[in-house]
This record gives sequence, C-alpha cells and structure tokens, in this order.
Amino acid sequence: MTQTHRGACFCGAVAVEVTGEPAGMGYCHCESCRHWSAGPVNAFTLWPPDAVRITKGEAHLATYAKTPNSQRKWCTQCGGHVMTDHPPLDLVDVYAALLPTLDFAPGLHVNYAEAVLRIPDGLPKMKDFPAEFGGSGETLPE
Repeated sequence: MTQTHRGACFCGAVAVEVTGEPAGMGYCHCESCRHWSAGPVNAFTLWPPDAVRITKGEAHLATYAKTPNSQRKWCTQCGGHVMTDHPPLDLVDVYAALLPTLDFAPGLHVNYAEAVLRIPDGLPKMKDFPAEFGGSGETLPE
C-alpha cells in the first residue's frame, strides 16, 4: 500500500501531499539551510518531483533561488517555509517538520563541515554531499 503524507504551511493556506517513500532523509548543516530555516540545522526529506503535489493554495507559493541548485518555496500569506526544489538532483525537499505522519528516519548529515551544532548520533557525517550527488563523498568524524 502506498503511503500518503500531508502537511501545510504555518497558516494552512498552502497544503502539500507526498506519496510513496522518500528518496532520502537527513540533516543539512549548510549556511544557506541554517539561514533559511532560522535554526542550526535543517531536517530534510527528499522526494521525486512526481511524488510531491500542492493540494491547496498554489497561488500563495513563492519561490526564491539564491543559486541554481535550490529553489526555496514559502507561503506568501504567513511566510511559512514549505519545500525546496533541487533541479540538479531531480528531487524536492519537503521539510520534515511539515509531514507529521512521516516516520522521520534520517540516514546522514550533509555539509557537516559547516556545522555549528554537533550531533553525535552515529549517522554518517558528510563533509559536503555523497559522491552520487556531486559531492566529495568524504565523511568527517562526529
């Protein structure tokens, strides 16, 4: 049976639905994600684009692209962050906090070289990204 998880922005004007299983889950420590999330780390869930659907309020969804790698999307009504499209990876990050029914099971930390909060949880700590995603594939100690 295919699982469907639903979430919404802070005010509920924009609703999103993901279907199936995420391609990956983890934590990003890069400066961009930290600034965007206003926190020391961003919990991500990556989905194929065809598994993600805006079910309400698409007209309220705005996009900002600091780089060609990430198109960050938020609700224009409340400012609530919803997702980030990653065109080079052909994946969409629907923020883990938006999907309350998803059993968040992180598999790694990315951009750990930029970490401001160390998390000794036994998961791999990638210096940047895994090699299959264009990174060095290098891991760092906890």
